[in-house]
Amino acid sequence: MTNVDDMDTVYVRELGIDDIAPIYHLGEELFTSDLYPYLYRTWDEWEVIGLYNTDPEYCLVAEIDGDLAGFILGTIITKASWTYGYILWLGVSPNFQRRGVADKLVDKAVARMIEDGARFMLVDTDPTNTPAVKFFNRKGFGNNRQHIFLSMNLSKHPYYGRLIDYEHQKAERAGYRRSRPAAIRARKPDGFANEVVLNPLVTEPQIDLKLNDE
Repeated sequence: MTNVDDMDTVYVRELGIDDIAPIYHLGEELFTSDLYPYLYRTWDEWEVIGLYNTDPEYCLVAEIDGDLAGFILGTIITKASWTYGYILWLGVSPNFQRRGVADKLVDKAVARMIEDGARFMLVDTDPTNTPAVKFFNRKGFGNNRQHIFLSMNLSKHPYYGRLIDYEHQKAERAGYRRSRPAAIRARKPDGFANEVVLNPLVTEPQIDLKLNDE
C-alpha cells in the first residue's frame, strides 16, 4: 500500500534546461493579464532563460510524484556593502496548492542565499495578489511598499497621429509611382516588327537593338 505522505512529498531541486518550457507555460497560466496585469506584463520566456543562465543555484523546481508542482526564480545582488537576495518569481501549480510547495521553495532559496552572503531579502508582487502578500507576510517579509505604475495610450499622442499621416502619404506616393508608365514608347515604324524602339525623349545617341531571329 502506498503511503499518502510519500505521494505528497515535495522534492525541490535546481532548475534544468528541460524545465524552462514547462515553467514558462505554468507562469503563463498563473500570471494572466486579467488577474495580474503587472506580472503578465513582465513575464516572458526570457525571464526563465536569463535567470537560468545567470543564477541557476537560486532557480528551483518543486515536484510531487514526478510532476511539476511549482518553481522559484531568484538572484543575489551586491551593491557597495549590501548583499541581498531577491525573489523575482514564485509560482505553484493549481493542482498542487495548499501542500506546502511554496514554503519549501522559499525556505530552500533563502537558505542558499544566506549561505552565499545575503543578509537582506526582497520580494515583490502585484498589490492585488492578496494570497501572495499574506504568504510572504507569514514567511517573515514585511515593511510593505507599493510601486505605482502609470500608463499612456500612445495612439492618442500627437506624434502618433503625425506618423500615421506621414506613412499614409508615403504609401500614396509609392502607389502613384507604380501606376505611372516606366517609359514613353513611340509607335513602331511600319515594316520593323522585330525592332525595339527606344524612348525618343532620350537625348543620348540612339542604338538599335535587334532581336536574334536565328
